[in-house]
Amino acid sequence: MVDLPDSWPLSAADDLRDEVLAAYADPTRGYHDTRHLTEVLGRLDEIADAGVAYDRLPVVLAAWFHDGVYDGERDAEERSAIWAEEALAPILEPAVVAEVARLVRLTETHLPEDDDANGSALSDADLAILAAPDGRYAEYVAAVRAEFAHVDDESFRFGRSEVLRGLLAKPHLFHTPYARASWEDAARANVERELAGLETRP
Repeated sequence: MVDLPDSWPLSAADDLRDEVLAAYADPTRGYHDTRHLTEVLGRLDEIADAGVAYDRLPVVLAAWFHDGVYDGERDAEERSAIWAEEALAPILEPAVVAEVARLVRLTETHLPEDDDANGSALSDADLAILAAPDGRYAEYVAAVRAEFAHVDDESFRFGRSEVLRGLLAKPHLFHTPYARASWEDAARANVERELAGLETRP
């Protein structure tokens, strides 16, 4: 299990770390909370341990910021990226800040180019929940629904079904060789099962 405070890579910016953690700990969040952040960072470690190379500093920072802003609105990734740009600019080299922001924006689509090692690692870690065991996947589905509690059931089923169909339409959900080999089949099975349940529910 990842220890969140210890996984923060900027030892001279603990105040910023605590600000980001407070955003994830907002009690109004469902899925996109500190548990999700912990799981994404853990999956990044798993990918690295499997021999997948990526630039650790920008990728880990992008993981920290990727859901820094989350309120169910479509531009949350963009606002998270802007937060990262503004907060990190006084601390890091411009090229690193730009890469962090680029990676945060990429989590809106999870469509890195084939030669984008950093984007592939972050995208795979973020979507790894799709391959979770049955119990954890059920918790994930319930937490996502809780984040959209303001949406009626019919509208939620329609919107969620569109998201799941979009995932299944991708040639592959994962981009690093390790994630594709380890998680692709389980993720597709989970998504297909969830979609079937939405489509058969009265």
